[in-house]
Amino acid sequence: MTAMEKTLYTAVAHAAGDGRNGRVFTDDGFIEADVRIPKEMGGAGGATNPEQLFAAGYAACFHSALRLIGGQQKINVADSAVSASVHIGALDNGGFGLAVELDVSLPQVDAETARKAVEAAHQVCPYSNATRGNIDVTLNVV
Repeated sequence: MTAMEKTLYTAVAHAAGDGRNGRVFTDDGFIEADVRIPKEMGGAGGATNPEQLFAAGYAACFHSALRLIGGQQKINVADSAVSASVHIGALDNGGFGLAVELDVSLPQVDAETARKAVEAAHQVCPYSNATRGNIDVTLNVV
């Protein structure tokens, strides 16, 4: 793994309350949300959860990386979009794990150009770099 040469920004978020049935917030106040265990996992639902927050962050970050690659490679990224699906499930060791699917739309370019741009974005996206080798990430050009 390559070491970070210089920190450009530090985000600080906090969790309080009863873990997945608590509250999350950032130092700057831009995020303040209740979190709840989803109904699908036996909880009450009715609020966001860590998987949704991770999915939103990954989708936004990957889309930014895709737009960076588009600019570098002179690819038309107009109307592009990224959707992230974050799956949580039980592991053999009794813990829990995540898997991610990224659905990427690049409607202004051909399928091969889109595939290459998505692969290149996967190499520069900080979320992709952080998860590489740790969880399964599936890239879909849609």
